[in-house]
Amino acid sequence: MKVLGIDVGGSGIKGAPVDTARGALLAERHRIATPQPATPKAVARTIAELSAHFDWKGPLGCGLPTVVLNGAVCTAANISRRWLGVDARRLLADATGCEVSVINDADAAGYAEMHFGAGRRQAGVVVLVTLGTGIGTALFVNGHLVSNTELGHIEIDGEEAEAWAADRVREAKGLSWKKWGKRVNAYLTRLENLLWPELIIVGGGVSKRADKFLPHLKLRTPVVAAKLLNDAGIIGAALAYEHERRRSGQRLTLG
Repeated sequence: MKVLGIDVGGSGIKGAPVDTARGALLAERHRIATPQPATPKAVARTIAELSAHFDWKGPLGCGLPTVVLNGAVCTAANISRRWLGVDARRLLADATGCEVSVINDADAAGYAEMHFGAGRRQAGVVVLVTLGTGIGTALFVNGHLVSNTELGHIEIDGEEAEAWAADRVREAKGLSWKKWGKRVNAYLTRLENLLWPELIIVGGGVSKRADKFLPHLKLRTPVVAAKLLNDAGIIGAALAYEHERRRSGQRLTLG
């Protein structure tokens, strides 16, 4: 199946058509800066612009930095609070004229890595952590997704983890890779003590520079960089559409 995958981030919205059988982009990804403020209407217009860029008329899967339940937005940590309660699936279907599915962005990246990347054929508990504007997490147990975990919001020494260890914080405070690596290590140690995973995958834009900080991590759990790098969210959003279509056994929302 060919699905347009869309990954909505704090700084950019990226998309590309995806061959879901191979987990491969069918065209060069296109990126548009995330509108500020990132209101539902503004983001929907940007996604419609991305869809038009590819002259897309087929199905569309979108990853949003929110908890998503049945297509509705339940949190708004890194986007406008106007999203709360919005039926994102209907909004994007109306904006693009496509059949749409919506998923948490870290869960989307996790789908991609478990199917085609660093987590492929990995049994047991696997945690994917995306380090970017915030911290996203995806939890898998024997290949099955436990959706909307939002473990980037746990507290470490009284401070929310993503306000202390996200890549945005490294850049804003000018932290060295070693100093930032110690923060990431403290966060991942908390996760491994809570979940006892067999594998931790580090994704997000910073994963392409994993050689700068992975050597500073000291955990009992193997930690690897995401193989699909910054394309994981796009590929995973497309895979999530196909998964939801199979599960529902019917056509998804069409605007």
